[in-house]
Amino acid sequence: MYIIGIDLGGTNVKGIIIDENGTVLKQHYVATHDNGDTTWRVNVLEMVLYLKSWLQEPVAAIGMSAPGLPDEKNQCIAFLPNRLNGLENFVWSNYLGETSYILNDAHSALMAEATFGVAKGHKNVVLLTLGTGIGGGLLINGQLYQGLSQMAGHLGHLSLNATDDEVSIVGMPGSLEYAIGNYSVAKRSKGRFESTWELVEAYRKGDAWATLVWLSSLQKLAVALSSLVNAFSPELIVLAGGITFADDALFEPLKQFMDFYEWRPGGKKTPIVQAEFGDMAGAIGAAGFAMSKIKNT
Repeated sequence: MYIIGIDLGGTNVKGIIIDENGTVLKQHYVATHDNGDTTWRVNVLEMVLYLKSWLQEPVAAIGMSAPGLPDEKNQCIAFLPNRLNGLENFVWSNYLGETSYILNDAHSALMAEATFGVAKGHKNVVLLTLGTGIGGGLLINGQLYQGLSQMAGHLGHLSLNATDDEVSIVGMPGSLEYAIGNYSVAKRSKGRFESTWELVEAYRKGDAWATLVWLSSLQKLAVALSSLVNAFSPELIVLAGGITFADDALFEPLKQFMDFYEWRPGGKKTPIVQAEFGDMAGAIGAAGFAMSKIKNT
């Protein structure tokens, strides 16, 4: 069985071919060219044609990772305002000539780990993507939980302070996304740092202001994760995204905060691990989701 996985990003379209063991046989990149019209769709089609030509074998399905909320059958993206004109309600199976399944990009990151990565073999998993913003996904009883409107897992919009003046893009005050997302670093640091990378480097050097800002963010992340443990009691928490490249500067203080906040009946603590897949997680996860759909059909 061969599956094509596509990750439709704002800058690049990433494509892979995997076999049923999850081995990546081929990968390819093209520019998205999201210029306000629908010509970017041609780039996706050319990607698929290139991969099929390379394979010279039939593909069982195509999985696509994309921003936005898919419809209930995962045939198209039903809701994504102000980006990728023409994506909403566009049925990809018709355009690509293959059975296609569309998945939210953060859900795809979860499926990559659950199908082939660090969460393989686990039934109940919480994943957070820590990057410009904060996304996430929930694996419940071995299945991706998408929920009403397919929007489950938007964990960055958890509120940590209902009276905070800062609101997330969905209007939640005191959101986790604001607390640790890369987009808010300049504001949180009073203009001292422009990115999480700069903030963490200053923290490593012992800068007092960077230490205050960074550890405050990790304290809030620990409170959010502990709340998710209370709500879902997962077997595993997976952290993905660019902020996790802070490595020990993230995971060591986070562990200490979790020791303080996490409720651990019987001494059981929830493992927190770094995601295995990086740049190609969206494409791999979308392919894994399509594979599960084909196998269950």
